[in-house]
Amino acid sequence: QVQLVESGGGLVQPGGSLRLSCAASRSIFSFHATGWFRQAPGKQRELVAHIAGGGVTNYADSVKGRFTISRDNAKNTMYLQMNSLKPEDTAVYYCNAQLRGIIYWGQGTQVTVSS
Repeated sequence: QVQLVESGGGLVQPGGSLRLSCAASRSIFSFHATGWFRQAPGKQRELVAHIAGGGVTNYADSVKGRFTISRDNAKNTMYLQMNSLKPEDTAVYYCNAQLRGIIYWGQGTQVTVSS
């Protein structure tokens, strides 16, 4: 069993920055892949950023150049640095991890971009 706990969400003005954290209950080095998704009201959950087991990263076109995904294996924590935030980035952000064919999700953290 894997527990994932997100933190770092909040209210930020357009153009601002936030860093989301996702703390795992076990070594993230063992995960096949980890990523961040988001879900805005009335919309489907969508991929934001992803790190495959080999360390290759992938981003949604809408966040390329603004968001950066990273992992700290020593702290069992994954991060999403979000810069130049826009109102359309408003959503609940979830981290996930894949291990032995099972996908685990955190509870989500709200990000609201508004003036």
